[in-house]
Amino acid sequence: MIEFVFQNPIISALVALAGLGLIFGALLGFAAEKFKIEGDPVIDQIDSLLPQTQCGQCGFPGCRPYAESIADGDSINKCPPGGQSTINAIANLLDVPAPELDQEHGEEADIKTVAYIREDECIGCTKCIQACPVDAILGAAKLMHTVIADECTGCDLCVEPCPVDCIDMLPVESGVNQWQWPTPPIANGLIATDRTHSSSSHEGAA
Repeated sequence: MIEFVFQNPIISALVALAGLGLIFGALLGFAAEKFKIEGDPVIDQIDSLLPQTQCGQCGFPGCRPYAESIADGDSINKCPPGGQSTINAIANLLDVPAPELDQEHGEEADIKTVAYIREDECIGCTKCIQACPVDAILGAAKLMHTVIADECTGCDLCVEPCPVDCIDMLPVESGVNQWQWPTPPIANGLIATDRTHSSSSHEGAA
């Protein structure tokens, strides 16, 4: 068998390549395990609380870099899309006071919006595609573009680059999919059973 392999140069080359592939694959696998960098769980948790609009209003190119900066001690109130609820959630995670939203980075919008391209006016310049941080715009050069509404985060970064001003930011219609059960108010920090027990205790003491 060995003599047959050596007598056929093509088979010998294939065997040699396969052997080198196994050796280098093993070395790469060992290096990946030996030198892998563990992610910071705090950064992951902060990033999961941010709205993932990748809008850059915080001064960073995306939510992940801003999460890394927060973990390093940066202010937690630079995200207008997330608003006060996101600030409160991050403050609760980090066990720090929750400041008000920094107005220098923008104002919190009460209504979520989505980009809409007036397709009959689109000239296919692709500038909006290049500006979109989440690849929510379909199209090609000199062809009509359109927005994938379910993927659009409403960051409005595509509006300014458009040379023909054919992009509008429209409010997202609220429906069953967008509706969330409101958080019930907590009266005096007690739930119903606590109030019952508390009342019973007071009556017993009387």
